[in-house]
Amino acid sequence: MAHVATLILLLPLVGFIFVLANGAGLKERYVGAVATGVVALSFVVSVVVFVLLLHRSNREVTVHLFNWIPVGTLHVPAALLVDPLSVTMCLFVTGISALIHLYSIGYMRGEKDYRKFFLYMNLFVFSMLLLVLANNLVLTFVGWEGVGVCSYWLIAYYFTKDAAASAGKKAFLYNRVGDIGLLIAMFLIFNHAHTLTYLGVFNVAGSLSPPVATLTVLALLLAATGKSAQIPLFNWLPDAMEGPTPVSALIHAATMVTAGVYLLVRMSPVLTMSPDGRATIALIGGCTAFVAATIATSQKDIKKVLAFSTVSQIGYMVLAVGVGAYSAAIFLMVAHAFYKALLFLGAGSVIHSLNGEQDLRKMGGLQKYLPLTFPTFLVAWLSISGIPPFSGFFAKGDVLTKVFEHNKALWLLGVVTAILTAYYMTRLFVLTFRGTERFREDTGGHDPHESPWVMTLPLVVLAVLAVLGGLINLPWAHSSSLAGFLNPTFGFVPAVALSSTVAQWGLALVDVAAAVFGLLAAYSIWRGVSESPRFESSFLEHVWHWDDFYDATIGRPLTDAARFSDDVVEPEIIDGAVSGVGVAIRRSAEGLRKVQSGFVRQYALAMVLGFAVIIVYLVARIH
Repeated sequence: MAHVATLILLLPLVGFIFVLANGAGLKERYVGAVATGVVALSFVVSVVVFVLLLHRSNREVTVHLFNWIPVGTLHVPAALLVDPLSVTMCLFVTGISALIHLYSIGYMRGEKDYRKFFLYMNLFVFSMLLLVLANNLVLTFVGWEGVGVCSYWLIAYYFTKDAAASAGKKAFLYNRVGDIGLLIAMFLIFNHAHTLTYLGVFNVAGSLSPPVATLTVLALLLAATGKSAQIPLFNWLPDAMEGPTPVSALIHAATMVTAGVYLLVRMSPVLTMSPDGRATIALIGGCTAFVAATIATSQKDIKKVLAFSTVSQIGYMVLAVGVGAYSAAIFLMVAHAFYKALLFLGAGSVIHSLNGEQDLRKMGGLQKYLPLTFPTFLVAWLSISGIPPFSGFFAKGDVLTKVFEHNKALWLLGVVTAILTAYYMTRLFVLTFRGTERFREDTGGHDPHESPWVMTLPLVVLAVLAVLGGLINLPWAHSSSLAGFLNPTFGFVPAVALSSTVAQWGLALVDVAAAVFGLLAAYSIWRGVSESPRFESSFLEHVWHWDDFYDATIGRPLTDAARFSDDVVEPEIIDGAVSGVGVAIRRSAEGLRKVQSGFVRQYALAMVLGFAVIIVYLVARIH
């Protein structure tokens, strides 16, 4: 299994190196084919590893590659940890990424930096796989930084646009704040556990004192809020929509934003040692889910609605982690990958058909023009809204059921968020595909057109997965479900069962009622829109003025401080000090210069007088 598992990681890297070395001489279609093919092969290998793992009694396999950092008591190997959690992550990361790569062949056709785009995409997938397969925190950190820098390059892909360049920098800086949290957690863990390998840390996690465990958990939470866009570091993700739509799909569905949730789940034995830390995680997740959902209700850009939707859905996953429902968090992560990738790629197909238009106010009536995009997008809409029997109903219901057993207030907040989710997604669907056609002026009178097969095929595959995805974790088939497969990883967590089957059915009915209520409310409001949208809040459209708050409390004070430094500190203090030293030396030199007359007789006289003084001094000492 060792050599096979290594191929999962190496194939995208090989694709990156091949395109880097030979891409300049390859035609567009070959560059796209190679980049897509290596990721697809990585998915095939992931399936093989999954099957091999199923037939093993010990489902924790360490693949040692080479010794990496032997410094004092710190010994960090370059090694992979193949277990149910890492294999599950590999399966959906490679599978969804392969579909997004295939879609990109059509979407990015004709772009100036086509080769560079696929270089970054392959490196992005490699970095994410390194992050999830690493058997220690240091190697995970390498993958963590890899997805960060790739996201910067891809978000700022159209770097000649000021908005894209700023969005890339914003994402990069916000994630650096989160990185501080991960580094602090690593320092705390090594100081007390004297190891950074996951299995080694888990063996001694029970000996961590409550204060250390809580500090470590809060540091991990800070890391997750940066990478997975949670309060207070969620602002970068909506701006990341400046990148090409396939990038948005890759970041939101398969790679970057799932990394923070993965880190928390991977470190679950440490989280278990801090009830206060987990309570904080649950609170952050619940509040983020709600706040982002309210913001999504008033966004006018189709991709920004989906961006805030991702923030909200990741909030559900973080909420599940906070209540100890780790398998439920992973289940929602997988289901979310199916329908969120479908939503973004469907939105990309809509944007492609309208020659780049992203404003919901300039769409409408696209149902008849997009015969494949429309039904697949409909599937994604119903799935994320939580309508049975689509995957979103089972995945989100699993999270809310687990939350109900731990905290009724957070469960209620989750239900309200579910209503808002159905509302804003129905609003988006109706404004895009139903109602009057509001795009005529922007398309020059031409009818929108369906995307080519290379873009619609991934939509069909993802639609099938969004419909059937719930089957991987049916509540009545635990032994053969995703939760059963993950059990060796999370077996230390005490099982929490509902008091009765009636309660389970009751909670499921509440979930359905919330989804239907939000759906009907939005449909009744937005179905008749013909000119400008209504029922939108400026407060919500401006993201609760979160960016304005950061600008007022951090951005402007730091700008003023920088300006003061430029106008006062540097010229008056720093340059003044340097100039003052020069002036002092010059003046002292001018004083010394007066004794340098240039006349030899004066120098001879000075020497004679000097010798006389020395002789007098010596004679005086003798007597």
